[in-house]
Amino acid sequence: MMSLFLLLVGIIAGVVSTVGGLASLVSYPALLVLGLPPVTANVTNTAGLIFTGVGSALASHRELKGHTRDLCMLLPLTIIGCIIGALLLFAIPEATFQKVVPFFILAAGILVLVPRHIQVNTTSKISKVTLKTVGAWIGVLLVGIYSGYFGAAGGVLMLSMLSVISNAPFAEYNAQKNLALGAANCVSTIVYLLQTKIHWVLILPLGVGFLIGGLIGPQIVRWIPDYLIKLVIGIAALGLALSLFIHAYF
Repeated sequence: MMSLFLLLVGIIAGVVSTVGGLASLVSYPALLVLGLPPVTANVTNTAGLIFTGVGSALASHRELKGHTRDLCMLLPLTIIGCIIGALLLFAIPEATFQKVVPFFILAAGILVLVPRHIQVNTTSKISKVTLKTVGAWIGVLLVGIYSGYFGAAGGVLMLSMLSVISNAPFAEYNAQKNLALGAANCVSTIVYLLQTKIHWVLILPLGVGFLIGGLIGPQIVRWIPDYLIKLVIGIAALGLALSLFIHAYF
């Protein structure tokens, strides 16, 4: 029964992850409901999310085509950051972890709801290097650190950075976000293996669901208007932040 529950949670979370980067809106609270401590739930969630990265990469080959230069910058920065973040997870007390997470997610929700003028064209080149884009690349590194540390709403933060860096349409830089965070989750899990016990009995059904959801999500992004996706993502992030704030402080 629990395996079926985790499978369904994984499918929904996988779709939400690949569409907007908020898998933990679904999967993290579900793992808390099962009685897992916050850090254990985070480790389990991150390991399962590897499968979302695999599914989304397979389903997004069209959107990723021609973005090699972008990915050569994005992937190393994200991976270096996530290694740092994964190590921080075990250096910071669990009580502190639980209390700061709602504020990270609140920031992510606000960022995605702030209107932005994004120049969209058919090119796949990195936009002209400016102080703004350099700051955004530094932001990518910081998002990598955050993703290795916790990861909930990390996709929303990454989308915010890529909206500044990339001239590509939303569907294309969303696919880049999925691939980068998939790699980050893989590296983070390797670090976690060296630090703590991984609950594979929970990860396997959750991971299968994530894989299915990861295959479905990119198909949805191709058809739903960008502004609607961002509105739903932002509101959902604010709701998750409020829920986790109440759980942590009351």
